[in-house]
Amino acid sequence: MRLHDDIHNYFEKIVVEEIIKRKLDKLYDEDVMADFCCTVLNQLTPRYIRFDVDMAFYLPQHERIHMENQVNVAIEVAISQIAKKGQA
Repeated sequence: MRLHDDIHNYFEKIVVEEIIKRKLDKLYDEDVMADFCCTVLNQLTPRYIRFDVDMAFYLPQHERIHMENQVNVAIEVAISQIAKKGQA
């Protein structure tokens, strides 16, 4: 068996949306952003899906809000870790 190329973690989409919304990609270079994304995603329980449209259609609104809140907390943690590294 081979995993299909379309399988991905739905949290990746939410994380990218929030990074763009906060313009964090404008603050840090690509290397820092790659580490940043890993730090954020490693704090979240993965939600693997095949098609984004399925999640958009079947995900209850309260669960989407909960996932967005989890992403915001994880981003704040990652920002504080970057700030600590900058002070070292």
